[in-house]
Amino acid sequence: MGLLAGNEGIAMKYALKADTLKQLVEGKLWNERHQFFETMRTDSSANVREAIGYIPWYFNLPDARKHDVAWKEVMDEKGFLAPYGLTTAERRHPEFRTRGVGKCEWDGAIWPFASAQTLTAMANFMNNYPQTVLTDSVYFRQMELYVESQYHRGRPYIGEYLDEVTGYWLKGDQERSRYYNHSTFNDLVITGLVGLRPRTDNTIEVNPLIPEDKWNWFCLDNVLYHGHNISIVWDKDGSRYHAGKGLRVYVNGKLVGQSDRLQRLICKDVLN
Repeated sequence: MGLLAGNEGIAMKYALKADTLKQLVEGKLWNERHQFFETMRTDSSANVREAIGYIPWYFNLPDARKHDVAWKEVMDEKGFLAPYGLTTAERRHPEFRTRGVGKCEWDGAIWPFASAQTLTAMANFMNNYPQTVLTDSVYFRQMELYVESQYHRGRPYIGEYLDEVTGYWLKGDQERSRYYNHSTFNDLVITGLVGLRPRTDNTIEVNPLIPEDKWNWFCLDNVLYHGHNISIVWDKDGSRYHAGKGLRVYVNGKLVGQSDRLQRLICKDVLN
């Protein structure tokens, strides 16, 4: 932000802070035995894998490829993978879901707030790292579960946290729970699923995390981006929108990029 504002002093100040934080996170929070970023107690690691361990990728912090292995846990039923989404603590741990209900449990129940953080981190990992651990289908399935879980008594709803096996909202009938729409739903759809990747330059980068055999069409329309109106359209055979087949990107109504396949598309210098 400092560089964008032309303030090199501020930029240097916070770059040094960021470098220090990066060294501390990678040096102090990485548990070599568990191959995971874990929270610290006063004198030691908490020695349990928790979803918060994916937060470093929310900020594109890790560099070393050795950390990639942590993402295998989102595909492991003994890790975070559950019928209704990603748990907040690993399911293999002997104290998983042992604290009862109704007391802001972070010992395993699914929190959409935490799921949104993990999904953002996952999208960053899949877009910004040369990784081979995750595929589009992993992200897509977790987004499906994230969306499908947000119902209560047959109506759209988002609350604090839900049972990982039954999908039941554990505080669904309490007032404080139904005001919990703080989980960046729109951002997950725009930057993750459809894949409009934020950049500071005049280039538009789109990388949908949608398996090509899942959706025949979608349209993300009227997104205000860098002062321009952006639309991203996928029409597998051209029969839905009748504007041609494939992936298309429009700026202020003008076609600026296209691909026959659902893949990363970079439209250089189209926001001048």
